[in-house]
Amino acid sequence: MASSRKNPYALSVGELAARAGVSVSTLHFYETKGLIASSRTGGNQRRYGRDMLRRVAVIRVAQRAGVPRAEIRDALDALPARRTPNAADWTKLSAGWKAALEARIASLTSLKDQLDGCIGCGCLSLTDCPLRNPGDTLAKEGPGARLLEG
Repeated sequence: MASSRKNPYALSVGELAARAGVSVSTLHFYETKGLIASSRTGGNQRRYGRDMLRRVAVIRVAQRAGVPRAEIRDALDALPARRTPNAADWTKLSAGWKAALEARIASLTSLKDQLDGCIGCGCLSLTDCPLRNPGDTLAKEGPGARLLEG
């Protein structure tokens, strides 16, 4: 990237961290994962454009909603480079995440509703438990753990 001398309003890594409410190591991590970008000074110090403040905010909200980092990166990559994400961008980004969030909410609600019955029963039977193996349907798939969600 270009030298920050061309942008006197660029933020140091410490300034961006303080303004965004994250640690410096978090910013370095985001940068290594391609979520944000910096330029370098002649002394090889990182400098961030002010548009990175909004990008960090988008990343933090998406993470809080449980959006996987790869999906966040793909969404940010779809935005025009070096431009602060705006409300229209957020609407577009968040629309793609809403369905997954709704599915996750439904799954957790179902688990919460079934959990009381399981605690009351106490059996945790691998063949009969409605939480672990409803209707023993997993036996048809062969041995081993089948319910580990990725």
